[in-house]
Amino acid sequence: MEVDGDRVAAIGAGLLVLVAAGAQDGPGDPAQLAAKVARLRIFADAEGRMNRSLTDVGGEALVVSQFTLYADVRRGNRPGFTGAAPPEIGERLVDAFAAELRTLGVPVATGRFGAHMRVALTNDGPVTIWLDL
Repeated sequence: MEVDGDRVAAIGAGLLVLVAAGAQDGPGDPAQLAAKVARLRIFADAEGRMNRSLTDVGGEALVVSQFTLYADVRRGNRPGFTGAAPPEIGERLVDAFAAELRTLGVPVATGRFGAHMRVALTNDGPVTIWLDL
């Protein structure tokens, strides 16, 4: 991941986690979401079935704040973001999520909140999952 041409974060095998904090999210949500992400059985076992978690495989997480996941395009052509948490709350929740993943033993790299980030991804499989707790 790059910000202003500088490499600020990188991980090996694991997950790119795009995190959007919502206006209705509370202080308990980061821990609940982190537990789900760390234990979600989406990695292949010896038989090729999705049966292993991020912690099972020793994977890493690249946590990137992404408020635009809250884009509302139901009316007109310009997205609205009123469902997203205000920046000062969103940053606190995204940071708390990354910290909770670390307490679960997941190595975590993060982007810079509010920065224009260039994220490169090698997608090793067809799995993209929306988690909304």
